[in-house]
Amino acid sequence: MKTMLASATLAAMLVAASTAIAEGVPKNVNYVSHEKVAEMFVKGGYVVNDNGVAIGANRGKAREAEMHDKTNHVFIIYDGEADLVTGGTIIDPKVVSPGQTHGSRIEGGELRHVVKGDIITIPAKTPHWWKDTSKTGSIGYYAVNIEQ
Repeated sequence: MKTMLASATLAAMLVAASTAIAEGVPKNVNYVSHEKVAEMFVKGGYVVNDNGVAIGANRGKAREAEMHDKTNHVFIIYDGEADLVTGGTIIDPKVVSPGQTHGSRIEGGELRHVVKGDIITIPAKTPHWWKDTSKTGSIGYYAVNIEQ
C-alpha cells in the first residue's frame, strides 16, 4: 500500500512539474513578418502572445511608473534612447487591474540611459519607469513578457 501511495504521489509531482515547466513556453511556431512588426511599432501591441509568452513591439514616450506582479520583462532596444528607472518605490501607487500597479514616478531605484542595441531584464514585482525620452522623442523596443 505504501508503495502504491508513494508511486501515486510521485506521478502527481511529475505531472505538476511538467505543467509548471510548460508555462511561459510557446506552444506553437510563431512567424511574424517584418511588415507586421513595423506596423506594430507604429500602433503598439503584441506580435506574439502564446502560452504565457508575449512579445510586444512598442514605441514609448515618458509615462507613468509601473509594476507587474507576475510579468517578467526583457526589453530589447530597437531605436531611440531613454532614461529608464528600475527598482525603488512607486509614488502615488494605484492598482489599475489585478496585478498591475501604476504611479506618478519612482523615488530611489537605479537610473540607466538606454540606447539602440541595449537589452535589459526586469523581474516581476520590480517597479520601472520610462522617465525621459526627450532626446529622441520616443524609444522603440521589443518587450518579451514572460508570465509566472
